[in-house]
Amino acid sequence: MTMQPVMAVDELRSFVDEVFPQAEIHNWLVNDLGPGTISVTMRVSESALRPGGTISGPTMFFLADVTAYLVILGHIGKVELAVTTSLNINFLSKPPLGDLMAEGRLIKLGKRLAVCEIHIHSATDADTLVAQATATYSIPPR
Repeated sequence: MTMQPVMAVDELRSFVDEVFPQAEIHNWLVNDLGPGTISVTMRVSESALRPGGTISGPTMFFLADVTAYLVILGHIGKVELAVTTSLNINFLSKPPLGDLMAEGRLIKLGKRLAVCEIHIHSATDADTLVAQATATYSIPPR
């Protein structure tokens, strides 16, 4: 069975803006939302660099978490209280300063838990995987 999105990209973005009004500027953009998948680009500035000139781990962790949240919401609808219960990330190579691209894929979408995998690439080198993560979200009862 293929998991179909229940929200359009614009609807998803508007909903996140509505439930997180304190976040004045989002540095991410949903490129595509498909059956069980999502593609997200994150704009990265020099403030995200760590010593050595590479993008910091917390920046990539944030991208993995927001990608998981977005792919899950895109498939369950407006459930703002879906929360991360676990997120494991593997940092595989050092991305240079530049935008990051994340591809999220739902592995399981149940009534109470959702599990997804996220692959992060540098926009300047889409062939090199810089981080891989798995995330589990708790979905509140409706």
